[in-house]
Amino acid sequence: MDAVYVPLKFHLSDDEAWDVVADVGAATLVRATAHGLDSAFAPVIVSDNRLALYSHLAKANPWWRDVESGAEVLALFTAASAYVSPLDYPSRDENPDLVPTWNYILVQVRGRVHVREELEWKLHQVRELTHQFEVGHEPEWLVDDMDPDFRSTQLKAIVGLEIEVVSIEGKAKLSQNRPEIDRVNVQAAFTRGTPAQQIVAQKMKATPHDDS
Repeated sequence: MDAVYVPLKFHLSDDEAWDVVADVGAATLVRATAHGLDSAFAPVIVSDNRLALYSHLAKANPWWRDVESGAEVLALFTAASAYVSPLDYPSRDENPDLVPTWNYILVQVRGRVHVREELEWKLHQVRELTHQFEVGHEPEWLVDDMDPDFRSTQLKAIVGLEIEVVSIEGKAKLSQNRPEIDRVNVQAAFTRGTPAQQIVAQKMKATPHDDS
């Protein structure tokens, strides 16, 4: 599988890419099968040393069933995504030869997947997962507050996934390659736009630009 095409202006450092992974919290998992590519969407947490991703799927999901231990997998995290019209570029008055594009933030983690079916492993994974995403909830919902029999039934209905991280690549394409007048106008238009566009506008505002 090829690496993400990342021009230097759009490159994210590893730390920035991992911040995106933590912020998004769920990934599209892609693997090759005998019948072609297959994907699944799943919540993800990252090990403290960033050497592994931990996730789970419903056992009813066929994605995991014929996975060989150590098979290559991609985990794709999209933090922002919106179409950009040339009409949002004021510079078109001087240079009408423009085309549409897309602004987005994407991180690709390449790894090797292992299926985990041990109940204790799955219990630890869902504890850590819910603890991470319950932050800010008062009170916090706890896995250990569940009825033990019901919890056991639920754990038996999922399968764990441990992904050894091989590499991480991040890209933030947020109009950094456009003149300042265009970037400002795209951001303003997105601020007034759809929820997806507003997310891109927030990311654009937080992204430094270098016109040198």
